[in-house]
Amino acid sequence: MSALDPKLSTPQDQDPQETREWLDALSGVIETEGRARGHELLEALLEHARQSGIDMPFSANTGYVNTIEVEDEAHCPGNLEIEERLRSYMRWNAMAMVVRANRHNPADGGDLGGHISSFASLATMLGIGFNHFWHADTPDHGGDLLYIQGHSAPGIYARAFLEGRLTEEQLINFRQEVGGKGLSSYPHPKLMPEFWQFPTVSMGLGPITAIYQARFLKYLHARGIADTSQRKVWCFCGDGEMDEPESLGAIGLAAREKLDNLIFVINCNLQRLDGPVRGNGKIVQELEGEFRGAGWNVIKLLWGSYWDPLLARDKDGILRQIMMEMVDGDYQACKANDGAFVREHFFGRDPRTLEMVARMSDDDIWRLNRGGHDPQKVYAAYHAAVNHTGQPTVLLIKTVKGFGMGKSGEGKNTAHQTKKLTDEDIKIFRDRFNIPVPDEDIPKLPFIKPADNTPEMQYLHARRQALGGYLPKRRPKAEETLTVPDLSAFQSILEPTTEGREISTTQAFVRCLTPLLRDPHLGPRVVPILVDEARTFGMEGLFRQIGIYAPEGQKYTPVDRDQVMYYREDKAGQILQEGINEAGGMSSWIAAATSYSTNNRVMIPFYVYYSMFGLQRIGDLAWAAGDMQARGFLLGGTSGRTTLNGEGLQHEDGHSQLVAGTIPNCLSYDPSFAHEVAVIIQNGLKRMVERQENVFYYLTLLNENYAQPGLRLGTESEIIKGMYLLQEGGKPGAPSVNLLGSGSILRESIAAKELLEADWGVSANVWSCPSFNELARDGQDAERYNLLHPTAPQRLPFVTQQLQNHAGPVVASTDYVKALPEQIRAFIPKGRSYKVLGTDGFGRSDFRYRLREHFEINRHYIVVAALKSLAEEGLVPPESVVDAIASYGINPDKINPLYA
Repeated sequence: MSALDPKLSTPQDQDPQETREWLDALSGVIETEGRARGHELLEALLEHARQSGIDMPFSANTGYVNTIEVEDEAHCPGNLEIEERLRSYMRWNAMAMVVRANRHNPADGGDLGGHISSFASLATMLGIGFNHFWHADTPDHGGDLLYIQGHSAPGIYARAFLEGRLTEEQLINFRQEVGGKGLSSYPHPKLMPEFWQFPTVSMGLGPITAIYQARFLKYLHARGIADTSQRKVWCFCGDGEMDEPESLGAIGLAAREKLDNLIFVINCNLQRLDGPVRGNGKIVQELEGEFRGAGWNVIKLLWGSYWDPLLARDKDGILRQIMMEMVDGDYQACKANDGAFVREHFFGRDPRTLEMVARMSDDDIWRLNRGGHDPQKVYAAYHAAVNHTGQPTVLLIKTVKGFGMGKSGEGKNTAHQTKKLTDEDIKIFRDRFNIPVPDEDIPKLPFIKPADNTPEMQYLHARRQALGGYLPKRRPKAEETLTVPDLSAFQSILEPTTEGREISTTQAFVRCLTPLLRDPHLGPRVVPILVDEARTFGMEGLFRQIGIYAPEGQKYTPVDRDQVMYYREDKAGQILQEGINEAGGMSSWIAAATSYSTNNRVMIPFYVYYSMFGLQRIGDLAWAAGDMQARGFLLGGTSGRTTLNGEGLQHEDGHSQLVAGTIPNCLSYDPSFAHEVAVIIQNGLKRMVERQENVFYYLTLLNENYAQPGLRLGTESEIIKGMYLLQEGGKPGAPSVNLLGSGSILRESIAAKELLEADWGVSANVWSCPSFNELARDGQDAERYNLLHPTAPQRLPFVTQQLQNHAGPVVASTDYVKALPEQIRAFIPKGRSYKVLGTDGFGRSDFRYRLREHFEINRHYIVVAALKSLAEEGLVPPESVVDAIASYGINPDKINPLYA
């Protein structure tokens, strides 16, 4: 009887003889024609059964064994003995780095943290990749892209130290980042701009951004911008990390677009940060089902070579059955104990398996290794992955968390938090990996680096030279240069609208794209990114003009084919339209916004979305973009809490500008007029494209149409700084106020000026403030300089400079929460009152004028605030405020909109 019989026959089998004949027939096909032919026949039979009405539940799982059979394993060509010695040195140096960082005197500021156990489980997988697979950027190869599991950073540093890329001083200063000589805690391009490419320790962001990075490589190739055909994206994840929604959220796209340049390596050490991932289940089987069901090529590597003889003797399948039945919590326990424990609790589950190991010592049983610690097996798995076409590949590789840490952490729930080891623990670690450190030097934890002429070091460098150079490595600037058109190229947007013509700032942005797309050099580099709202933002005209990227082209006739702006998909399309998927849109934007570094190609991404569904939804990705030194434009459309009048609470944005201000290299603007949009975009292009500065821009745009006043020459730099005088007061000699506004509410300030001057005899200056955030940063910079240079000439914040020659109190009103304009209170000229109106509270649906009345930011409330300020300064009688409240029908006892 074949080994398949026990697993496939059942007690309810109505005709065991017939079953035997079918199984024997299949075995015969496999033996004579191969497994591939057997697979074809089974698929044909299953499809025939389904079409015949037989209920065939889908199962995406295979046995709990290695996917690649021993006889199919590609042979590793490397010197595995030397590689093992190098890994041992790296393990030691990584451990020493972390332990030394945590042996500081508490008086020095406490421990610095760090992680030993993650690299301990990953060392073999990383070593095989670095030695045999991962190509650096060379003239004929764009380089592979590595998303390294963040907690394994010490191991990457340990390797770079052996390679001579990092100094001992830097290792000693691990996690001491302030002075500039240390190493960042995790992969951070901002802190190590020529080393790390991708920040990955915010779990889940590595997987989703890796998927869209792989897709962007295909996009660049399809559009003829760069040859990316040889490049692979490798993403290392922890099995616990896969519970993050972003980790699995885009795997369908990877399969749908056949991203065979993408390889996920999931380190299945069966442990999260505090304990087992699936103590009552099997995370490998779960992930296999997820990925295979989504259409990925799945390769499982669970068992090392020492298991091969036992599996070969498993004729009745009982060992495989135990492997399948045992849950992860039990597997963890096996590696947290010893060989005797494994004999009793694993092999002891059946007399037949116990007999299998009867002549093996407990030490022999303990040596039965997991696949991720077997370099030959890892090489074979990687080889199969890189040679697979038509699908992305996921490698589910089983390891032991804290491998080599012994009783201090190996397989223990505490492994992730283990940062301190006793001298005795360190001796055990030393002995296990045969590190040449005498007992008396153990407390010193010396770093190990063999002489350059040793076989190990020569091998280390030779392997990287064969693969083009050292990794990870980041390019801080693109080698190419692009010239940005002058502001005059946007002349049509800078001019006033003709009488009777009204446009929104969203339309102004779309018009800004036209000269860019027509530019022969910049045009191909523009990457419009949308999340299925092109028509909302008036961008459907781009469908026909530049097409939507679709790897398979357009295999159907669109229903609107007879229209001018029909929906056109194209293999070389320029638009990336992500569907209803903000995280995917942002991941595509990050890939394009960092292309200058990863691809040596400057790209200009414009990601347009509902502002409410932007920074609050993808804030972690936006922060990662800052870390990655992204360059591009984020555009929050239909912004403000009272502008998107019909959509209600969850659509109305009153705080994204405030969130944007928390990202240090994000320049955020809330422009009111078309000319402001053009000036800001042109400035952004100059800084990011021409000068290659590491900043990115966030603009909030409006869907409200109104007349545009056009650019007044000389105000361009003031627009960028965040504030310029739009209209001067029209009543000389009268009490004066200054009205500040941004976005759509600036027009309420203009209307309030008219009311103040016509009805209350007050002269009002109106200031457009496209960026309260930039004004606040400028003011804070001035204050900091003055604090640290008390005897030098004191700097004046830009807000102060602008207002100091325009008398009167100041009133700011925006469609955002009060905290946004509150940031500049300290920079208002001394002695002036400053009142702020904003949209604190939940949004709701209604007509715009009612929403603005509800949130107390309309022209009437601005007038009341101005009169109250003047009354407080004794410039108008308090009764004027009372009269204004009554005149405008304001209910002074209405509930605060914050609580309404």
